[in-house]
Amino acid sequence: MKRILIADDHAIVRRGLRLLLLEEYPSAEIGEASDAETLINKIIQHEWDVVICDISMPGRSGLDALSQIKQMAPKLPVLIMSMYPEDQYALRVLKAGAAGYLGKETIHDDIIKAIHTVELGKKFITPTIAEKLAKAFEEDQSDQLHEKLSDREFDVFKMLASGKAVSEIANQFALSVTTVSTYRSRVLEKMGMKSNADLTRYALEKKLI
Repeated sequence: MKRILIADDHAIVRRGLRLLLLEEYPSAEIGEASDAETLINKIIQHEWDVVICDISMPGRSGLDALSQIKQMAPKLPVLIMSMYPEDQYALRVLKAGAAGYLGKETIHDDIIKAIHTVELGKKFITPTIAEKLAKAFEEDQSDQLHEKLSDREFDVFKMLASGKAVSEIANQFALSVTTVSTYRSRVLEKMGMKSNADLTRYALEKKLI
């Protein structure tokens, strides 16, 4: 019996994926988690064949959880899903150890193919991601300042560049204002910039927002 664990903070997303998966695997056991802590606990308590995890959840992100999962269960395939375009997060997700990246806009078309692929021990890579990987080898990455950022720093960078206030970001990620301010300072330092306006200009140039 196939055992699949879905992690997303929106109940409607979990329900939709559950119904989709049960059409293909009627006898499957489908587990659900609404945040990263619940996800980690369920992985500790039970064995799973595949994990499908949203990249953005309150508190710890899906990428934070992925890092811990790879330490606890290195062979457990984790598919990261996101509303963000592939060209922004796919490489970061794959480098972090994910078995594949699924855009939420196309997840209904890709999810079953992705599960079949990772069950064979392979990574699920769409043509768009394959092209991005090829370009990453060809291009000089020295001007890709955002690649210096950690996953959480990258999240904060994108929100700052989009004009979000520190308090708004803190609320989004269930963090303290002080913690987000610290992330902001690190982002500015790592990228050699002085203001949010600098971050916005860079993000627009790189088509990150």
